[in-house]
Amino acid sequence: MVEFHIVNRVREKRFFANEMTQQDLAERIGVTRQTIMAIEKGKYSPSLEVAFKIAVVFGCPFEEVFTYELL
Repeated sequence: MVEFHIVNRVREKRFFANEMTQQDLAERIGVTRQTIMAIEKGKYSPSLEVAFKIAVVFGCPFEEVFTYELL
């Protein structure tokens, strides 16, 4: 069976967005800082709504922030 996992570039995007903090991002999309931390560490996969909100905050396509890769 082929397995996949979600990879994200949230931390990188925050860095290039004037070093936006996890708290700043969390407030802009309506989640907690702990949620952002878990997403960045790959311990939590966000809902589609949250994932799209993150991409909108960074002004980039969804695919630049989240990818689905083969293990």
